[in-house]
Amino acid sequence: MNAIASYYLNDRISIHPDICNGKPTLRGKRISVQTILEFLSAGENPQQILEQYPSLEAEDINACLTFACKLMDHKYILKDVAA
Repeated sequence: MNAIASYYLNDRISIHPDICNGKPTLRGKRISVQTILEFLSAGENPQQILEQYPSLEAEDINACLTFACKLMDHKYILKDVAA
């Protein structure tokens, strides 16, 4: 099957159906944007993350934050569901 990958933010963020179940990842690696954001939200600083993932660059972490900000720029509509 020919799966099509999508690339964002200067090819730093990629979405490929066959990598990490289609979650956004960093440069096609099996490191998801979500993982980096979770480390940051837990209080780790970028340098600590880079020590744990030496294949990453500081620009990758910035790309994760930019990607998350761009996602929040959309309009969301909440629907009531039966309780």
